[in-house]
Amino acid sequence: MIRATAFFGLLGLALATGLIVYHGAGEVFTVLAGAGFGILWASLFHLIPMAVNARAWQVLLPGAARPGIIFFTWAVWVRESVNGLLPVARVGGEIVSARLLIWHGVRPSPAVASLVVDMTLSIVSQFVFTVVGLGLLMLRSDDVATIGRIALALLVAVPIVVALVAVQRLGMFGVLGRLFNALFRDRWAMLVAGAHRLDRWVRLLYRRRDRIVSCGLWQLVGWLLGAGEIYLALYFLDHPVSLLDALLIEALAQAVSSAAFVVPAAIGVQEGGFLLFGALLGLSPEISLALALARRARDLIMFVPPLLVWQWLEARRLLAARPSQ
Repeated sequence: MIRATAFFGLLGLALATGLIVYHGAGEVFTVLAGAGFGILWASLFHLIPMAVNARAWQVLLPGAARPGIIFFTWAVWVRESVNGLLPVARVGGEIVSARLLIWHGVRPSPAVASLVVDMTLSIVSQFVFTVVGLGLLMLRSDDVATIGRIALALLVAVPIVVALVAVQRLGMFGVLGRLFNALFRDRWAMLVAGAHRLDRWVRLLYRRRDRIVSCGLWQLVGWLLGAGEIYLALYFLDHPVSLLDALLIEALAQAVSSAAFVVPAAIGVQEGGFLLFGALLGLSPEISLALALARRARDLIMFVPPLLVWQWLEARRLLAARPSQ
């Protein structure tokens, strides 16, 4: 797995480098440098959709058991930082954020169950967001081939998303626990019991349709607000676009990046997505690649500090748990 991750990461890095060199590295970096501190302001805007995503996760837990919105925003921030910068196939951040929630006093079963449901609704809401982006693309472009490929990918994704929700409601974790127990006997008995508790919590959360709808709507708002980063970045890159065009780019570029989860940070794939969808809107390759690099700059600006703080907290906790000499 580590070798495969390294291979895809190096391949993506080579692709990103090749795209920038082919289209003129000097021109791309000149455009990027022209934005100055504007890249910082566009990056800081990401705090808003993160807070909205935090609210989406928060509403799933019962009021008496859930931490405040500031803590959830911190947990989402760390989650995105781990997924955005570390080679964890976009799932390591979820594990870390669940760990933070448990540290904060939430019991493991509701903490993990809320995270599972939140992740699922994030996939569903991103699907809707991508459909919106495809609709905007159909209005703005006559590239039938690209539109057809995106539409086909969405059609293929429909049964996968439906199956993901269905298996959770039917008790996915209990089935996995029983399978492990059958293979390894009594050594996994505690895992089976924990899996059944987790299934009960997942089903309980899905029965609270008001919370499910609220979480899904907050998630969708978070995706929509992400277009603000594209709008601001292009404004500071001296190539302003409409909010609808920014929404189109964000929706389809995010879909491409999510599909490339095996590539660390979707490097190379994300740059190719910005180049493709920017071209469909009339953006030059230099502008599109400068926008892609602005997104990479955002990742460094926004995600490195939380990673450092999280590592410090982990180290402090480990030291506190060590027996005194």
